[in-house]
Amino acid sequence: MRLWIGLAWLAALLPVGLSFALTTAEPDELAAVRASYRRPATIPFPGSNPYSEAKAALGEMLFFDPLLSGSKTRSCATCHNPSLSWGDGLAHAIGEDPKGLPLRAPSLIDVAFIEPLGWDGKFRDIESVVFGPITNPVNMNLTEADLIARLSAIPAYGEAFARAFGDDAINRLRIEAALATFQRTIVAGESPFDRWIVGDETAISPAAKRGFDVFNGKAGCSSCHKGPSLTDGSFHDIGTAKNEDVGRGRLFPRSEKLRYAFKTPTLRDVARRAPYMHDGSVATLEDVIELYDKGGIDRPSRSPSIKPLSLTPGEKKDLIAFLQSLTASSPLAAFPRLPR
Repeated sequence: MRLWIGLAWLAALLPVGLSFALTTAEPDELAAVRASYRRPATIPFPGSNPYSEAKAALGEMLFFDPLLSGSKTRSCATCHNPSLSWGDGLAHAIGEDPKGLPLRAPSLIDVAFIEPLGWDGKFRDIESVVFGPITNPVNMNLTEADLIARLSAIPAYGEAFARAFGDDAINRLRIEAALATFQRTIVAGESPFDRWIVGDETAISPAAKRGFDVFNGKAGCSSCHKGPSLTDGSFHDIGTAKNEDVGRGRLFPRSEKLRYAFKTPTLRDVARRAPYMHDGSVATLEDVIELYDKGGIDRPSRSPSIKPLSLTPGEKKDLIAFLQSLTASSPLAAFPRLPR
C-alpha cells in the first residue's frame, strides 16, 4: 500500500507513454503528450514507512553525517550531492577504497517514483538500499554495529530518534526508515519545460520545442524516457555494455532480454549530470545522442527501441535544446525542507 503526500506547487497527472510525430498531431493529441510529463502533485510513501516530519528531519541529519563512514569523512551526500543534482559528477563513484566502485553514482532526483533501484534493479525499495553502501568495504566501510554504537553515543541522535519513533532506541530498521523517508522527499525543481507544458509558451525556445517533437517522434526517446520523471523505471539493453558488464542479466542469467540491461535514468537536470551511462563512459550529451543515433550493438538482448535513427545535425541540436530545458531553474527540492 502506498500513501501519497502532496506537492502543492505541482500539477497532478499520471504518466502515460505516447510517441508520435507532434508536428502532425491534432491539438488534443499534442496537449495529451505535453500533459503526460506534468509533475505529480504527491509523493508516494509506503504504508510500512509513512511520512512524518520528524522522520524526514532525522533522515536528513543522517544523510549529511560523515559518521556513517568508517573514516568519518564520507556521507551519503558525498556521492549524492545536492549541488551536483544529487550525484557526484564522476564517471565512477569513489568510496573509502581509492580504487573506486565499478559504476557511476545515480542521481537521487525523483527516486521515490522509480523503484526498484540500482543500475541492475537489485534493490526492491529505498529502505533496502540504505545499508548496502554503508557496510560495503569499498564504499563507506562501516559495520552496522559500529554505526549504531556511534549514533547511540550522541544525545542529539537519541532525541531525534525519539521524536521520529516515540522512543530513543536506535536500530537498523529505524535508520533505514528515516533515510528512506528523507530520500523520497528529493524531487526535481521546476524547469522551463515544466512551465511550458502547463501553458507558458515563452518558457522554452523554438529549438527546444522542435527537440520535444524529435524526442517524442523520430528519435523515439520517449519509449523509455516518459512521464514526469522522464523514465519508465525499467531496464533495457541500449547496445553499449560488453563482456561481463551484464547489468540486470546478473540477477536473471537465463533471460536473454535482460542481458546487458540497465536502469533507465531520469532525464531531470540531465544537462548538469555528465558524464553519462551506468559506467560514466560517455562524456557529453552530444556524445549520448551520437551513440543513440548509431543504434548500438545489434544483438538479441538489444531493446527493439534502439536502432539507427538517421538524425540530421539540426535535429540533434534541437534535442540538446530540449534536454537543456529540463534543467531546474529553481533549486532541486527536498519536500518539504524542514527546520532543524
